[in-house]
Amino acid sequence: MKGDLFSSEHMVQPATAPGMTVENAKCLRYTVDGEMLARQGAMVAYRGNLRFERKGQGVGGMLKRAVTGEGLPLMAVLGQGEAWFAQEAQNCFVVEIGPGDEFTVNGRNVLCFDATLSYRISTVKGAGITGGGLFNSVFTGHGKLGLVCEGSPLVIPVTPQSPVYVDTDAIVGWTAGLSTSLHRSQSLGSMLRGGSGEAVQLVLQGQGHVVVRPSEAPQHKAQQR
Repeated sequence: MKGDLFSSEHMVQPATAPGMTVENAKCLRYTVDGEMLARQGAMVAYRGNLRFERKGQGVGGMLKRAVTGEGLPLMAVLGQGEAWFAQEAQNCFVVEIGPGDEFTVNGRNVLCFDATLSYRISTVKGAGITGGGLFNSVFTGHGKLGLVCEGSPLVIPVTPQSPVYVDTDAIVGWTAGLSTSLHRSQSLGSMLRGGSGEAVQLVLQGQGHVVVRPSEAPQHKAQQR
């Protein structure tokens, strides 16, 4: 089949660098030479000599996931080749984590990441049982973290003078140096009258950045968490 039957906009170009790259707004490409990790079921295509193996979550991690629904069902991708990853046509973006950095993220937003990164499942301090994401994943190390969210992500700076209030269903993640707590923006009288639909937010204070998706979780997904 002749290549000129297809628009160049949709044609995959040769890889220019090893590791993770953004193929388009809905898909990440990973040029594998050794090992990388991805969400189970997120691979949409691959070529080369690759194999896919279920990855354990570590002691304690799966116990928390069983109780809370939060966690990362992972697979290791091993060998040499290229693989493409996507999740329900959500938008993809990449966070680069350096030595000493730490990024806390909701597990539902993780697509794939370098094997040089490590993660642990941690309680969101101050959120309590109503915090939307009681347990999140905290990434450290040095490498790239591929994420997904509905729509293009908003990256909002947080300063000591200007805390940011985020709907608990819209938050994707935040950088180190931020503390979390819950804030009620609705009076008891308003709640009794049916409420505004914006009763509780997660407050992020300190110095750093918070990543927000421009939509709240669809109702059926929120009920599953």
